[in-house]
Amino acid sequence: MKHAIRQLLAASASLLLWCSFSAQAGELAPLSLQEAKAQGAIIVDTRLSHFYQGWPMEGESQGGHVSGAVSLSADWKYDDEQWPQALRDKGLDARKPVALYGSERGLAEVARMLRMRGFHQLYELKGWQEAKRERLVRWQQLVYPQWLADLQAGKPVVAAPKGDWKLFEVDWGAPKAFLISHIPGADYIDTNRLEQEPLWNKVSDADLEKLLLENGIRHDTTVVLYGRNTMAAARAAHLMMYAGVKDVRLLDGGIEAWFIAHLRTKTGLPHQYEAAESFGAKIPVHPEYLTSTEQAKALLKQSDGELVSIRTWDEFIGETSGYSYIEPKGDIPGAKWGHGGVDSQSMSDFHNPDGTMKPSSEILAMWQQWQIAPQDQTAFYCGTGWRASEAFFYAWLMDWKRISVYDGGWYEWSSDPKNPTITGERKPSEG
Repeated sequence: MKHAIRQLLAASASLLLWCSFSAQAGELAPLSLQEAKAQGAIIVDTRLSHFYQGWPMEGESQGGHVSGAVSLSADWKYDDEQWPQALRDKGLDARKPVALYGSERGLAEVARMLRMRGFHQLYELKGWQEAKRERLVRWQQLVYPQWLADLQAGKPVVAAPKGDWKLFEVDWGAPKAFLISHIPGADYIDTNRLEQEPLWNKVSDADLEKLLLENGIRHDTTVVLYGRNTMAAARAAHLMMYAGVKDVRLLDGGIEAWFIAHLRTKTGLPHQYEAAESFGAKIPVHPEYLTSTEQAKALLKQSDGELVSIRTWDEFIGETSGYSYIEPKGDIPGAKWGHGGVDSQSMSDFHNPDGTMKPSSEILAMWQQWQIAPQDQTAFYCGTGWRASEAFFYAWLMDWKRISVYDGGWYEWSSDPKNPTITGERKPSEG
């Protein structure tokens, strides 16, 4: 009896919540796209970020977002101190009209959040389904949980792998967390097999090929990677692309996105794929994706060359090295700051509140402040390669043509006392 009462109360609460959403959404006056443009309205996409990035919703013939729209998902949670920066990043101004689109629930929730921050000129954008769309160039390489779950279930999916595909979790060390909970069907890659001491640079090409073959990975295998921290998966993605794997994809938001989607997990040992006899191409297929210290020095002298530090501001100006095992503090003279996160284990400057990739326009805006441009010859680096690999992957998703990872990064650069270093505050024009 008590269980039945609890179920009834829960159902009533859900109904009241739905009615509240419906009532709030109903308060939004309709606005056509033409009217929104005429009024200079800011257009806001309230859907999940993967639809904004390019994946089509069920029944849609096209994915992506309305041209010029910013992303503010109803499912994101910002702290009070995060809101001012979030509004600035998205160009949201309470003095301007704002036209929202998405589901009824999404409209109601985002409208509620914006009203709490002084926005009152709120409208519902009509006809957005037929409007011209924009999307991330390589959106299909940034997969989302339900797509992966459907692929595993054998259901037809958009942008399906053309042939054999494999799933891996990537992390450092023994798979302790993996054994407790992982995505079903996943094998495990320890980053110790990808990089080596003392500087944690990539292993030899022969050892990299050995790892790939052991895991059944050929140049024409579709590889889907995820991590407890997306940086680890990005490190593997970059080196696989360097080797020549043609179709490498990341699960946007990592395993946390899988948890949030309430999809099934599994305990126990990794799945074991059958080994491959040959890679099918001579490694490396893309040597240009990797930059050495000597090449980094040459890049600093190149008129269109950019060495980009993907580190925290405190690391960049020399307040901290960022690592317990790296003693020198500072950065490379002439390098530009490409942002990072709150510490050496974070890429929060590049992430939405749920850990998914920010819209490319917001990442580009960060880089443009430091005159980091898509057409330049750009090498990303951090302390030992993880954060730089994630920045590289995002730039690649945006179709930047001349990009690489300076593998040695600050660890290798600072280990040689002959290399110049710099500390202190500096502006974008100063490098």
